[in-house]
Amino acid sequence: MTIQWFPGHMNSARRKAAETMARIDVVIEVVDARLPAASTNPMIHELRLHRQRPCLKLLNKADLADPAVTAEWLLHFNAMAGVRAEAISCKKTGDLARVPALCRQLAPHRNDGTKPLRMMIMGIPNVGKSTLMNGLLKRKVAAVGDEPAVTKSQQRLDISPSMNLVDTPGMLWPKIAYELDGFMLAASHAVGVNAVAEFEVAAVLGSILLTRYPALLAARYKLDPASLDGVALVEAVARRRGCVGKGGVLDLDKAALILLGDYRGGALGPISLETPDSRVAMMAAQAAAPAEAGDA
Repeated sequence: MTIQWFPGHMNSARRKAAETMARIDVVIEVVDARLPAASTNPMIHELRLHRQRPCLKLLNKADLADPAVTAEWLLHFNAMAGVRAEAISCKKTGDLARVPALCRQLAPHRNDGTKPLRMMIMGIPNVGKSTLMNGLLKRKVAAVGDEPAVTKSQQRLDISPSMNLVDTPGMLWPKIAYELDGFMLAASHAVGVNAVAEFEVAAVLGSILLTRYPALLAARYKLDPASLDGVALVEAVARRRGCVGKGGVLDLDKAALILLGDYRGGALGPISLETPDSRVAMMAAQAAAPAEAGDA
């Protein structure tokens, strides 16, 4: 299954974002700390490079991610030109308080007091952009929900006389190049439910977790992960959580939602679905695949 999700409002949001980019000083790009590269929208990168705008890259939901892996990602992103990366949780007031000063460091020409610092929040759906905006403004101005595409239009608001902020709708991109990215995004609730089959997503998530965090699975579900694959893990969760129908038939869809919910809510523990090294390996494997097929 290939996962793609690009509703019509995202195309119009991209056009509006390109127009607004010309009038801002700093892009605040919010990504999911558990999958920082997979949740980075290449369109945002292209738009800000075209306008030569610096980027404050916020790895949000860092409290749900593996801290050792997050440290690797911070080193990776901070080596990029024009990028400052920070790990935060938008639900923590102390983390939010650091954001304006970090933006000012990226746009020192706005420190003379003649014009306000203009910031623009961007990112894919359901990474915490609206929570960030509400926190920076210290009041609720944007709808927040555990569903992708809650925000449908831009909002421009003043943080103070010297700072203003534009919140943008969550945007994916027309074609997700790497199949695994689509599954990781779906597992993290960044795509609409009409674009995915939860059982398949949970099976792929299970495969990743079995490779990277078998001990967390064992502790949560009281099972031996040694001989399991992704499908067998969902089946084992079904048995452990009583997802059994008439005649002993396993309700795998219900079990899939349990596994996905435990991952999304942090019940499994701190988890990162990708590392800089695993990202390089995945990209290399996909690049080599056509050549291998041609050689066969």
